[in-house]
Amino acid sequence: MRKFGTQGPVNADDNYVVSRSQEIANFIARVKDGKYIVIFAPRQTGKTTFFQHALNVLTAQEETYFPIELNAETYTGLTSSDFYNGFPEDVQETIESVFQRRGSVPPSALIQFLENATLTNAVSTRRFFRHLAKFLEPQRVVLIIDEFDGIPEETVNGFLHALRHIYITRSVPRCPYSVGIVGVKNIRQLNYDASISPFNIQDEFVLPNFTLEQVHELLEQYTDEVGQAFAPDVIKTLHKQTAGHPFLVNRAAQILTEELDIPKTETITIAHFARTHRQLLREGNTNIDHLTTNIRKDRRFESILMRIASYEKGLAFNPDDVLMNELLTYGVITQGEDGLCEIVNPIYQHRILQTFKPTLNGLELEYLPENIDFLDYLAPEGELKMELLLDNFRDFIARAGFRILQVPDTPQEYVGQHLLYAYLDQFVRVVQGEMFLEVRTGRGRIDLLILLASRKYIVETKVWEGERSYQAGKRQLAAYLKLEGTEEGYYVVFDHRQQPELRIETEMVDAVKIRSYVIPVIQVTPSATP
Repeated sequence: MRKFGTQGPVNADDNYVVSRSQEIANFIARVKDGKYIVIFAPRQTGKTTFFQHALNVLTAQEETYFPIELNAETYTGLTSSDFYNGFPEDVQETIESVFQRRGSVPPSALIQFLENATLTNAVSTRRFFRHLAKFLEPQRVVLIIDEFDGIPEETVNGFLHALRHIYITRSVPRCPYSVGIVGVKNIRQLNYDASISPFNIQDEFVLPNFTLEQVHELLEQYTDEVGQAFAPDVIKTLHKQTAGHPFLVNRAAQILTEELDIPKTETITIAHFARTHRQLLREGNTNIDHLTTNIRKDRRFESILMRIASYEKGLAFNPDDVLMNELLTYGVITQGEDGLCEIVNPIYQHRILQTFKPTLNGLELEYLPENIDFLDYLAPEGELKMELLLDNFRDFIARAGFRILQVPDTPQEYVGQHLLYAYLDQFVRVVQGEMFLEVRTGRGRIDLLILLASRKYIVETKVWEGERSYQAGKRQLAAYLKLEGTEEGYYVVFDHRQQPELRIETEMVDAVKIRSYVIPVIQVTPSATP
């Protein structure tokens, strides 16, 4: 039986695989046009699987294309001479493999040429490809270099110049006819000692995440083989929480089908997904480890990411900003259709908040008044007393006073949201519920959805951006509550102005009930007088 794959490239014999037929057709069309392509997607988003499948489709359609697939990862940290010495042998191994798959052997003259080839610089590289073309004509060489970032830094400039020279001279036969460079956002991001990119002939190809339809396609393969169905809201929620990220989609499916021990005769329900979601928010895996390691590399990342999450006005994406480009390359943020930054999916946003939330904020013992614990906010019928719970949070902020400014390692601008998240997270753990981040736009609002006994409680939180934005937020929340089939919601806005105004309002907005809080969080620190 096939499985959902999360370790390296997947294949249709062993794994459930999304066909990506539209994207593959787009890629093949560029190859046939002789494009030199840069394929970008963050790590663990299926780049290697994609181009391998695309080349298989291409060569199955037309044997006139000869694929040479290389991986430069093993050259990381080596010298330029190491790369040039190993390159012909890597090409030889790949060529022999292609001939073997086609049921033949390469000509002895070709093998002799490859064994005797000596590469030392860009000029010898260009000549190597010119001679290689003579042995393989009339076939057109399609060269794919995965993990291109592994090529030694001092080699990259000359190697790209060689490819550029081949492209612009239009020699017949041109070898390689088409090139795919995999693993970088843009060639300009590589380190050169040059003012102009040596590869300004590139054709960029961005590999998108799975669509909702593609997630359906993936999970239906499992259902067809095993007979176990996924409830429709599971597929919808899985896609929303992952935004179609290939690793996260497959990891969630892996947990649901292999690790929860759900009888195969039972339909996989939203309650099962809640358990899976909890595991994704708490486990360590290679993808999440990669995320948290990257966002900790520069302390300035926290300010950017929290601003994206907290301000509805957003943060304009600046292609010339080094920090934004790093976060884009790491797959943490994306540029929205309106040109503003967005965090790529709710699971990442949740893990980002967890990463930047202090392990101890020093105020945990003051969350609740004396003789009260979190279970007192759980009604006998199992419902949550959300209004009283949030009333207490408002009172807690007032009780804490200026001390919220002393929460360690937390920018004052976002301390209110950090505290609310920590407060609700502790509450949910005590009552054994689940808390989801529901990110509707990827920025501007942190929407917390608490799920307990199949009932939803939605809390939207943001930073004060003016009266108009405050009122608009109520209408936006009302529309979202209707979409989720919930008749009541909670709206918490943190006011950082010099003269903040406390507000508590309960009103009907577009036929749903909204309880709103405007909570002052800027307090005056007592003067250090003797």
